[in-house]
Amino acid sequence: QVQLVESGGGLVQPGGSLKLSCTDSGFIFSIATMGWYRQAPGKQRELVATIASSGLANYADSVKGRFTISRDNARKKVYLQMNSLTPEDTAVYYCYRGGDGGYWGQGTQVTVSS
Repeated sequence: QVQLVESGGGLVQPGGSLKLSCTDSGFIFSIATMGWYRQAPGKQRELVATIASSGLANYADSVKGRFTISRDNARKKVYLQMNSLTPEDTAVYYCYRGGDGGYWGQGTQVTVSS
């Protein structure tokens, strides 16, 4: 079975940092595109960042320069380092793995508030 499990969410003050982690139980992690999406209340789920198997990363304009996506293929993990957080970053963050229609994690809550 494929299972994506996120961790690292929580409450942080504006300007603070969090690092999210996603662990993939599947067997094709090393060749799959991974990503992070987020969904705020009343809004559509939106792309945050993706990272190809080669390590090539792509970011939403709203997080460029603040967030960094990375992956560890040996450990089948993908990370999202989030810096300079603002209240607009508050959302449930979901891990995504491409291929075979895609797979989603259960989400982890990130709340940015003073």
